[in-house]
Amino acid sequence: MSLVRIAVAAIAASAALTAHAQGNPDAGKGKIFQCQGCHGIPGWKTAFPEVYSVPKLGGQRASYIISALKAYKSGERDFATMRAVVSDLSEQDMADIGAYYERGEGNTTHATTGEKKK
Repeated sequence: MSLVRIAVAAIAASAALTAHAQGNPDAGKGKIFQCQGCHGIPGWKTAFPEVYSVPKLGGQRASYIISALKAYKSGERDFATMRAVVSDLSEQDMADIGAYYERGEGNTTHATTGEKKK
């Protein structure tokens, strides 16, 4: 395969990934109902497998949220509840959810202070 063909294929693949990775925050708002059960409760702590504060998602980078969701879906991150929640999410769903939270929507309470972000 020539270098030109390789370059064209790489550019096309990159463009496809970028286009697919574009999330719609308005669509994401309609897809976070399961997220809010834990991540939307100020000061929420879980007791399984250990007690810890549930991370707040509002303001997180979309790329981080998408990466985490994919890792839960693949089993790379091992948490049964999250794996069940993401099992039916498409890549577009994940991108939309990431875009929604990156926009700063959802619960943005600081886990340590309980104060709202400004």
